[in-house]
Amino acid sequence: MLIINENIEKAKLKSGRNDDVKLIAVTKTIDVERIKEAIALGVKDIGENKVQELQTKIPLLGDNINYHMIGYLQTNKVKYIFDKISLIHSLDRISLAKEIDKRAKSKNIIVDTLVQVNVAEEDTKSGLKVEEVIPFIEEVLKLENIKVRGLMTIAPFTDDKKLLRNIFRTMSKIKDDIISRNYERISMDFLSMGMTNDYEIAIEEGANLVRIGTGIFGKRNY
Repeated sequence: MLIINENIEKAKLKSGRNDDVKLIAVTKTIDVERIKEAIALGVKDIGENKVQELQTKIPLLGDNINYHMIGYLQTNKVKYIFDKISLIHSLDRISLAKEIDKRAKSKNIIVDTLVQVNVAEEDTKSGLKVEEVIPFIEEVLKLENIKVRGLMTIAPFTDDKKLLRNIFRTMSKIKDDIISRNYERISMDFLSMGMTNDYEIAIEEGANLVRIGTGIFGKRNY
């Protein structure tokens, strides 16, 4: 944890940033006791890939933690978590947006989301193509109880730093494009990008949410 926090600060310094970068501990397959140990060391945000794990862990970990849904979200599972999490990182289709909006409307709340972008167009990953992002956001704008707060991507698992940097830089450009359009009810507060193997590069290119599992809990997380 200490090393990760130090690396985050170094990456911010390298890129001349002084804003906050939030660490999200990815707790996929991690037992509650180990998560509590991480919380005791300062973790305030946890990210889960599966709805079932969120449902199990939230009652055991309590309300003092911010919960993030970072994995693929099935439309029929929205009802179990929409009012219990801080941020859905994986909004990638209109059917999901409509279901989130419907559930949010039933409780008169606004659900914050990030649009997932598959910059590298990997077949194994969800997310919109770059050219689909603007039309998608304009569709989501028609829904009153869902708010887009930024973008998320999962970069390829690779040692090719140039490729990673280009992917993260593309995300920053998309963010800037959206900001320049001055959409109502759309804010680009968050760029969720960077994991254990590439979070420093992601921060250098503008990430302010990084999702780290292996770096905190070890390889059992994947």
